[in-house]
Amino acid sequence: MSDAVMSFIFVAVLIGSLALGLWVSIALFVTGLVGIVLFSNAPLLSVLATNMWSTSAEWSLAALPLFIWMGEILFRSRMSKDLFSGLAPWMRSLPGGLGHVGVLASGLFAAVSGSSAATCATVAKVAVPELKARGYDEKLILGTVAGSATLGLLIPPSIILIVYGVAAELSIARLFIAGVLPGVMVIGLFMGYVAIWSAKNRDKVPPKDPPVSFVQKLKATRTLLPVALLIIGVVGSIYLGLASPTDSAAVGVVIALLLSWLFGDLNWKTFKEGLISATLSSSMIAFILAGSAFLTIAMGYANLPANIARWISDMGISTYGLLAVLTVFFIVMGCFLDGISIVVLTTAVLLPAVQAAGIDPIWFGIYLVLVVEMGQLTPPVGLNLFVLQGMTGRDIVFISKAAFPFFALLIVAVVLVVLFPKIVLVLPEMMYG
Repeated sequence: MSDAVMSFIFVAVLIGSLALGLWVSIALFVTGLVGIVLFSNAPLLSVLATNMWSTSAEWSLAALPLFIWMGEILFRSRMSKDLFSGLAPWMRSLPGGLGHVGVLASGLFAAVSGSSAATCATVAKVAVPELKARGYDEKLILGTVAGSATLGLLIPPSIILIVYGVAAELSIARLFIAGVLPGVMVIGLFMGYVAIWSAKNRDKVPPKDPPVSFVQKLKATRTLLPVALLIIGVVGSIYLGLASPTDSAAVGVVIALLLSWLFGDLNWKTFKEGLISATLSSSMIAFILAGSAFLTIAMGYANLPANIARWISDMGISTYGLLAVLTVFFIVMGCFLDGISIVVLTTAVLLPAVQAAGIDPIWFGIYLVLVVEMGQLTPPVGLNLFVLQGMTGRDIVFISKAAFPFFALLIVAVVLVVLFPKIVLVLPEMMYG
């Protein structure tokens, strides 16, 4: 049977399963099952059992539920409100004023949550009503929050980078540090847009708040100390070589619980809600990863990944051409699938082809996260759009239009890391050689 026919069967079964409304994880298992039955003589039950055990027993995955739980704890604490009050005094004098707070608050919360949806919900809960009450343009507010919340996928500790690292068998610590400079770059692009938009639309921006003294700014900044302590505890312990990503996740949960308890936000109700929510999210991701690994084995029996890699190499397409095609492909996929599903569905198939084209897998991981971030802003499955719709009552079309400039800026970010790959690779090379 030709590669084209086998590829068509895999794709048709997967799309058909998803179209029938099956969970992504179940659709992956069904597709893998069909592939093994049709294209190999391997013992199905033995392959399935061995695969599910080896995938779920991967030690790197232990960090996943811990980081998710940490984000859930913070979501239910007053620290999200403290982000706004601590940043606001410093933003008053900038063009765009407090419009920048949503960007920076998202960047800081992303550094302790690892989730785009959690970042979006947390920042929106505080920033949207506060900025609307001050007279800021609603489209700017919603677009800023929706776009900036995607930083939860990029800035470490990123859940999706853990997933990619496990799927691609790469160092998660290297991936984490590779995401730092691109994350800072995206924050700069978003803040630059807010400043330029505000300068051109002065009638839609309220007058600047009265300036405050430097001492008052420092006093307000004290509210950021708990978040700073959490970031140092989690990210600092990884970069200083004191802890692995899994160990640092445990440290983060302990610090988050202690801070939430000290602030009086931790009680049995919030503890139980956060734990249950983290368990559900972690189980969903683990099940998807197991299904993806099973499908990968099925495709391996059919020799598809190697053949696709050879086919792309034989095409003679340039690296830039390959990345342009992949970018369009991922944007289209982002319209229908969530980010984690996209990563686990494509990594095993595309990574051999990407490496054959001479692309660094660490760089490709950050590129992949950037293009997956766009999917958080594209209907009909843009998760950040749904979060904001539920919190504001605005229709999805209005929120999509508000988020479009930030979608375009993410394309600019992709172009920049393609043209200047050192933005991604310089820190991992400095720290790990």
